[in-house]
Amino acid sequence: MYQWVTLVSLWAIPVLIVFVLLHGWRRQVPVYEAFVEGAKGGLGTTIRILPHLIAMMVSVTMFRESGALDLLLAGLKPLLDLLHFPEELVPLALLRPLTGTGSLAIATDLIAQYGPDSFLGRLAATMQGSTDTTLYVLTVYFGAVGIRNSGYALKVGLWSDLAGVIFSLLVVSYVFG
Repeated sequence: MYQWVTLVSLWAIPVLIVFVLLHGWRRQVPVYEAFVEGAKGGLGTTIRILPHLIAMMVSVTMFRESGALDLLLAGLKPLLDLLHFPEELVPLALLRPLTGTGSLAIATDLIAQYGPDSFLGRLAATMQGSTDTTLYVLTVYFGAVGIRNSGYALKVGLWSDLAGVIFSLLVVSYVFG
């Protein structure tokens, strides 16, 4: 099974590229010109969303580096103990809606420190897969198309992230606990 998955992952991208080129040639689409036009559109989108991305990245960095995260963890400690929620995973739960890269770095550190088969490693991996970068998605995609009123989407996204964290803890505790 492992060899089959390795083979598929090795050939997936090259086969997809050849398929797109052959399909475009068959339909007489100027593939290179279409690619260049798409790249031009992508560049315009990048320029439109860049201020939103910079603002979000600066905010996340300031939150972490200012010590506000440590202060928040100290205040939440009694509640976390009551809920049996590992304190080590709070930064992951808080940063996941903000930044995929930051939360992946935290999850990677947790897995490296405690091991992939530990309770914390499994919980970090499950939380990473069960939640989304809600604020990033709203910033990038809503900013790209010019949507300014994102209140309902923000509420639903954050509630979904909270549900992902809660059910990750429940499922990992039940299955591996």
